[in-house]
Amino acid sequence: MQTEHTRVLRKAERQRLVASVVTRRRVGTQRELIEQLAAAGCRVTQATASRDIRELGLEKVHDPVGRPRYVLPGPGDRPDARKTLGSLLGQFGRRAVAAQNVVVVQSEIGSAPAIARALDRLGHPQIVGTLAGDDTCLVVAPDAGRAVELATELAELLH
Repeated sequence: MQTEHTRVLRKAERQRLVASVVTRRRVGTQRELIEQLAAAGCRVTQATASRDIRELGLEKVHDPVGRPRYVLPGPGDRPDARKTLGSLLGQFGRRAVAAQNVVVVQSEIGSAPAIARALDRLGHPQIVGTLAGDDTCLVVAPDAGRAVELATELAELLH
């Protein structure tokens, strides 16, 4: 429902607003983003905010005080998938353990979707797919042996 204080923006306009908000303010969660957009007169659902974050390539980093925040990638700077994964696992990853043909990657709360996305973008031959919760990412390997190899590889990136 549209009120006099909210308006429906086209996707491109909304995404420009998202980019502006995360550039000007510390926004560390989807909820905070939704609240900031609403304050700017643009109401969105959680699904829309999530899609905009993904499509804009927003990365979640920690500010100097240690608080999480979304940032835009630099101009023409789509980070290397392996570098992005290493950064995410180094900052937010806690452990990676093989269980049959699945690797369980545990991380800080809220970071598992970004880790799964980075794993998907990697195009790793031993990764069949990923499934992320809030603080756990399941990485499916073709078999148990390759899951152990993958868990070892991912565990090395945790440090």
